[in-house]
Amino acid sequence: MPNNTEEEIKPPQQEFVKAKPEVLPRPTYTPFLLAFSLLLLGWGLLATWIISVAGIVGIFLSLYGWIKELLHERTDES
Repeated sequence: MPNNTEEEIKPPQQEFVKAKPEVLPRPTYTPFLLAFSLLLLGWGLLATWIISVAGIVGIFLSLYGWIKELLHERTDES
């Protein structure tokens, strides 16, 4: 029976795999604007319709900007 000494115990071999994606997208402010616009929409539902309209406009503008940035980034990679 072998003795369990430190010499006999070996850690398991692990393969290190590179995380994907290898290149991270550049930071953008549009997710924050989208979240803030959703906050305005919810606040406007409780307070007044003018704030809701500002929230809806902000949602569309931030989604437009975010999608535009993603499409522009995709064409840069090609």
